[in-house]
Amino acid sequence: MVVTDMLGEVFGYDKYSELTAEHAVRGTYCDLATKLDGTIQALIEVKAVGLELKEQHVKQAVDYAANQGADWVILTNAGHWRVYNVTFAKPIGQELVIDIDFCGLNSRSSQDLDSLYLLCKEGWIKSVLGEYQTRKQALSRFFLGAMILSDPVLEVIRRELRRVSPDVRIDLDEISNVPSAEVLKREVIDGEKADEARKRIARAARKSLRAKAEPAESSVQSPNQSVVLQ
Repeated sequence: MVVTDMLGEVFGYDKYSELTAEHAVRGTYCDLATKLDGTIQALIEVKAVGLELKEQHVKQAVDYAANQGADWVILTNAGHWRVYNVTFAKPIGQELVIDIDFCGLNSRSSQDLDSLYLLCKEGWIKSVLGEYQTRKQALSRFFLGAMILSDPVLEVIRRELRRVSPDVRIDLDEISNVPSAEVLKREVIDGEKADEARKRIARAARKSLRAKAEPAESSVQSPNQSVVLQ
């Protein structure tokens, strides 16, 4: 009831039309769900006030979301609110996007107010939570580490090194080895999150190349399409 009141009074949901209690998910029930325009936005797993939120709690909620096809899961004990984005891969996973401790909020802090807005009904309608997650991913140490070791960035570094030391020849592998071994932490460039960051950068690079290639292809005309009148 406390969480339901918070969703209504703090986050702006209509308790009667936009919140569902004991939401059915394939024979079992999730405590709460938010619903906008008849579509489920997030499943909410509620634990007792004062109970420490643990990994198994979020796993249970993510399993519910995977069965429901929901992208977002909220785990809360009323005082602590954690928001996870569900990743539909094999296996199903989750990414912690927001972690809010209501007891530690400062009403005069714009940053704290912005974090609350991410959970508000208006914020969901404007998709600010997804934008916040994208920004957070882009500024993560894994993404920045992968970006530093990408060929375009290494090319820029090599160009600047040539400008400073024009008589020294250095290849990309030599440049890459230095940050890999001496600058970046091993955890930043190894592991699943680092691999995913490299994949995202590679996908973005391929997309950019395709976007550049399409206008070039469309500008090429066959001989039969071009007629010159004199």
